[in-house]
Amino acid sequence: MKRLFVIFLILAMLVLVPFLIWGDSFGEAMSLENTVKWLRSAGAWAWVAGIGLLIIDLFLPILGTVVMSALGLVYGWFFGGILSAMGSIGAGLLAYGLARKLGRKAAHLVTGEKGFEEGERLFRRELGGWLVVLSRWMPVLPEVVACLAGIAKMPFGRFMAALCAGSVPMGFVFAWIGHTGQEKPMMALILSSGLPPLIWGAFRLLYNRKPMAKPES
Repeated sequence: MKRLFVIFLILAMLVLVPFLIWGDSFGEAMSLENTVKWLRSAGAWAWVAGIGLLIIDLFLPILGTVVMSALGLVYGWFFGGILSAMGSIGAGLLAYGLARKLGRKAAHLVTGEKGFEEGERLFRRELGGWLVVLSRWMPVLPEVVACLAGIAKMPFGRFMAALCAGSVPMGFVFAWIGHTGQEKPMMALILSSGLPPLIWGAFRLLYNRKPMAKPES
């Protein structure tokens, strides 16, 4: 588990480096007002620009919650929420896919066979889904956990379900904030952190209660 933690730290540093280099300039440029102006300047393609910003958050210090709020202001809470969720899900899928395709060999060299197997077991168990869900509303962790899930070859169906359970509520909450003109209400924190685990818990409860298929005779 210690070697798995090393992989976590390496990924976290890779995510943090762009923030350390460009974080201040991006923070100044990406106020809610400036982001809304930029989206509106894209005209009919503003929705594509918004989703694109959320996806490249994997590589650049994009303020994802500001983009989601801007989408809510431009498109309203419903369509803004859909677009925000799509962007967050797209970022998670990109991180998962790249790490699964390109990161496994490098991770294997760092962790060794035993450490690698521990990581795979972690994300194949129930805890893996909870990590993905809970990470979506935290800084830095969404990208790191999605990469770890890809490296560990977390079953795609479970990853996708957990990703949606975390991303959809967050997208709608921050789109609603932008639509209603609220910047940092406590309700946003409560909803964005509380809804994902409730949705995932309900999903897992229903899934686990699903009757097993009878073997063919």
